[in-house]
Amino acid sequence: MNKTLKQAIMLALCSSVAWGTASALDLKGVLKDAVNEQLGTSSKPEQTQATDSQANPSAQDKLANINWKNPSREDEIAVGRNVTGTILGAAPLVNDAALQQYVNKVGRWVASQSERADLPWHFGVIDSNDVNAFAAPGGYVLITKGLYLRLTSEAQLAGVLGHEIAHVVQKHHLKVMQKQALLDVGTSFLKDKISKNKLTQRAVSTGAEISARNLDKSAEFEADSMGTVLAARAGYDAYGLAEVLQDMETINNNDGSVALLFQTHPHPDDRLAQLSQVSGDQMDKISGGKTLETRLVKLK
Repeated sequence: MNKTLKQAIMLALCSSVAWGTASALDLKGVLKDAVNEQLGTSSKPEQTQATDSQANPSAQDKLANINWKNPSREDEIAVGRNVTGTILGAAPLVNDAALQQYVNKVGRWVASQSERADLPWHFGVIDSNDVNAFAAPGGYVLITKGLYLRLTSEAQLAGVLGHEIAHVVQKHHLKVMQKQALLDVGTSFLKDKISKNKLTQRAVSTGAEISARNLDKSAEFEADSMGTVLAARAGYDAYGLAEVLQDMETINNNDGSVALLFQTHPHPDDRLAQLSQVSGDQMDKISGGKTLETRLVKLK
């Protein structure tokens, strides 16, 4: 991309096209369908897709009925689907079906080790040279091409995906969106007969902005710890994520590819220190997992 991922996402959020993009991607298995569409492998003709779209409730209708006081599993998935659509509108998926299938296979295996294995998990690699990864409520995880190219083993990929899976499991993004939505309800601005649909549009934009910006440091540290455990449970070397963080330490702070990452996450050395403090000698006790360097799929 000519612009940084942050600029692209911010543009999408501010553009009138952003909501339309999210709605257009509000399909069953948003990442799977987006991959098929971008690769030209969709099995449905356009006419059939249009008919199905008319038969099903619109994205706006689904989102307008979300109960922000106590979001259901379906509410969470609907919000995440649209947040992901907004991000994909700013940075499309890498045009490589084998890569996308591989990342989904690894991601779903790691996610199956969590207490939210029943979510319809979707993973994708987006076409951005930035070094970063994003999660959205309901089981949607995106990793940038720039980060993927720095990985040297499947264990490292599992650690990165485990971190993002942990955000979803702990509902880190959803809780921030929920808080913002309930805050909006109490403002005089929203008391002026603003529609539920508009409220949720604002919440979805907040969710995409959270993904593009930052969560609380404690949430990032928690995701590092839980992500490491999930990857180890899946049979991978427990040091996969730590190795990625060590690699990030070697990147110059002025390198544009990590500008967004360093703005949205604690510095890698702080994350490593916290991970070491929390895990103690536990990582050594669960060492012996697989690294699987040769199984890491190379980008075309």
